[in-house]
Amino acid sequence: MRAIRGAIQVGGDTREEILEGSAELVTAVLERNGLTADDIISILFTATPDLTAEFPAYAARLLGLTDVPLMCATEIAVPGAMPRTLRLLAHVDTPRARAELRHVYLRGAAALRTDLPQ
Repeated sequence: MRAIRGAIQVGGDTREEILEGSAELVTAVLERNGLTADDIISILFTATPDLTAEFPAYAARLLGLTDVPLMCATEIAVPGAMPRTLRLLAHVDTPRARAELRHVYLRGAAALRTDLPQ
């Protein structure tokens, strides 16, 4: 079992922005790591306190992850933190070594992890 991190900054607190950003993030994590829905054990999503229009996990359900345990939570409201940010922590079943995994930071959230290859 391994864990993969990811984040994306969305344009605003609308249902459409949250669903689109969440779907883009989940899809990128799966594609960049050669994973399928069957490889996912669970996903924890967080959203910054300024994103409340929709649950990020609903986007994963719309992508077909209907039997994967998903949970949403609010990110800690740290002063000066990046706004409008969705994050995920995916637990996956993979034979890959930790060093082979690709964490995914998209759009403005790429600034959170400048040490990772995009």
